[in-house]
Amino acid sequence: MRRLLLPLLFLLSACGDTVPADQPSRILAMGDSLLAWHGLAGKSISDTVARELQEPVVDRSVSAARIIYKLPISGAAGMNIRKQYLPGEWDWVIVNGGGNDLWLGCGCIACSRKMDKLISADGREGAIPGMLSELRATGAKVIYVGYLRSPGVGSLIEHCRDEGNELEDRIGQLAAQDDGIFFLSNKDLVPYGDRSYHALDMIHPSVKASSEIGRKVAEIIRSN
Repeated sequence: MRRLLLPLLFLLSACGDTVPADQPSRILAMGDSLLAWHGLAGKSISDTVARELQEPVVDRSVSAARIIYKLPISGAAGMNIRKQYLPGEWDWVIVNGGGNDLWLGCGCIACSRKMDKLISADGREGAIPGMLSELRATGAKVIYVGYLRSPGVGSLIEHCRDEGNELEDRIGQLAAQDDGIFFLSNKDLVPYGDRSYHALDMIHPSVKASSEIGRKVAEIIRSN
C-alpha cells in the first residue's frame, strides 16, 4: 500500500505551483481536470490566462479532484479542491469543480442528494457556497469556470447533461448574489457534433477549448 501511495502523492504534488515560490502572483487557480488538462504541455486554461495577461498564475488544480472529498492524505495533496488553496494576497481566484462529485461520487443513483450537498437550489447553501464564501473573505474576486458540454456524440458524460445544467444554474444564482463572483458558463461553447473542443476521451478539453476558455477568463480579469 505504501508503495502505491507514495507515487500517487508525488503525482499530485507535481500539480502544484506553475511559477517559482518567490515570483509574485495575484492570480490563483484551483479545481479539477478542466483546469489541469494540458498543464504539463504548458497549454492549460491557466497557461493561457498567464500568456494573455502577461503575468504569472499559480495553478493548484488536480485531475479527478472533488469539492466533497473525505480522505485526509490525498485530500491534503490536492484531491480536495478546497484544500488546494494556497495562502497569499490573491486578487483573483479561478476555480471550478463539482463534476467529479456528480459523475464519480454519486454513482448515477443519488445525484439529487449529492447536488443538494454541493449547492442548494437557491445557491445559498452547500459545499460550493461555503468554499466561495471562504475565498471571498480573503478579499479575492472569484471566477467560477463552468464545464464543457458534450457535442452529443461519443461521450461517456452525455447522460449527465441535465445534472450539469442544474449544477451550473445553481452556481449562476450564487454568482448573482455577489458582485465579486463571476460565473463563466461554457454551456454553449461546443457546437453540436463538433469534436474539436474535446480531447480524444470526449470528456476533457482539447487545447483549442482550453485556449478559448483561458481567453474568456483573462477578459473577465481585464474588465474588472
